[in-house]
Amino acid sequence: MRMQSPITRRKSRQIMVGSVPVGGDAPISVQSMTNTETCDVEATLAQIRRLEAVGADIVRVSVPTMEAAAAFRRIRAGTRVPLVADIHFDHQIALKVLEYGVDCLRINPGNIGREDRVRSVVESARDKGVPIRIGVNAGSLGKELLRKYGEPNADAMVESALRHIDILDSYDFQDFKVSLKASEVFMTVAAYRKIAAQIEQPLHLGITEAGGLRSGTVKSSVGLGLLLMDGIGDTIRISLAADPVEEIKVGFDILKSLGLRSKGVNLVACPSCSRQNFDVIGVVNQLEARLEDITTPIDVSVVGCIVNGPGEAYVTDVGLTGATPFNMAYENGVTSHKIANEDLVDELERMVRRKVAEKQAQQQQGESRPVRLIGETR
Repeated sequence: MRMQSPITRRKSRQIMVGSVPVGGDAPISVQSMTNTETCDVEATLAQIRRLEAVGADIVRVSVPTMEAAAAFRRIRAGTRVPLVADIHFDHQIALKVLEYGVDCLRINPGNIGREDRVRSVVESARDKGVPIRIGVNAGSLGKELLRKYGEPNADAMVESALRHIDILDSYDFQDFKVSLKASEVFMTVAAYRKIAAQIEQPLHLGITEAGGLRSGTVKSSVGLGLLLMDGIGDTIRISLAADPVEEIKVGFDILKSLGLRSKGVNLVACPSCSRQNFDVIGVVNQLEARLEDITTPIDVSVVGCIVNGPGEAYVTDVGLTGATPFNMAYENGVTSHKIANEDLVDELERMVRRKVAEKQAQQQQGESRPVRLIGETR
C-alpha cells in the first residue's frame, strides 16, 4: 500500500552531512539532539546508539565549552552516525570540533565576532568539506531586529537568516543549510515559505520548543505537514520535551504519512468499537513495542471486524480482520489462515518478521543481479 506522494519537492542545492546527503533529490533526513551532559561521554554515546537503533540519520550534540569539545572528540570516535556540533559564539570551539572530525557545524557566523574569527571558521570548514547550519530562533533574535520589527515575527527571522547568509556569501561559501524556528506554528511556516523563495540551500525544518510528547507531536505535525506539503524541507527535527528517541519515531511517522519516507512498519489500525472481535488497542500496542527494531518498509493492517478489515488487508503485506469464532489473517491481500484471539500477537509478529525476511532477500537478490548494459550481448 506504499502510496506515491503527490508532493513536488522544492529544488535545493545538495550538501553532505557526513555520509548523509541533504537536499537535492535525497530523502528527507530525520535527526534529533542528545540531551545528556556532553562531557559524560559514555552516557552521550549510549543515547546516540539508541537514536541510531530507531533510524536517526543525523544527531546533533551541544558543545558549549572546550571541555565539551574534548569530550566530542571521543564521542566522534565512538559512533558512525553523522554528528552536528551545536556551538554558539566561540570560534575556538568550532575550530576544535572541525579538527576532531565533526560532520556539520551549527553556528551562526554573525555571532562569532571579529572578521578574522569568522574567516578562520569558514575556511577551516571549507578545507575539511564540512557544511554549516545557520539556525535562526524566534526566541533569540538580536536587539536591533526586535527594535525594527517590535516583536519576533517571520520577517525578522528571515532578515536575521539573510544577514548570516550574506557573511557566508562574502567568502563564497555555499555549503550550508538554514533553519528558522519558532514555537508558534504560523510564524514558523511563514518564515520558511519566505526564505524558500530566496535561497537555493536546503532547509532544516522544526517547530522549536514544541512541547511535551503529545502536544509537541501535534504542533510539529501541523507545522511541518504544511511545509512538507508545499515541498519545503530537506531535513527535520521534532523538538519534544521527551525522550529524543520519540523525536525520531514521530519524525518518520510524519514523513510516512505523506509518502516521503517508508522506513519500518506502517501500521494501519482501527480505533475499535463494539463490533471488534478482539482487543484491538491491546494488540496494536504490543505489536508496536515488538516491531520497533524493524526498518524494512512493510504495511500491516489490524482491524477488529469484517466491515473494513478485508478492504484494508487487501492492500497491505500482512493483515488481520476480526471475526467469530476465529480471526482471519491475510498475506499480500489474500486470505491465509485463521487465528485464535490468544495467539494474535505472537502469530502476527511471526508473519511480519517472515515477510520482512522475504523482502530483504528479494532486495539482496536484486542488488546482486548483474546489470546488463543496453546493446550488451550475452
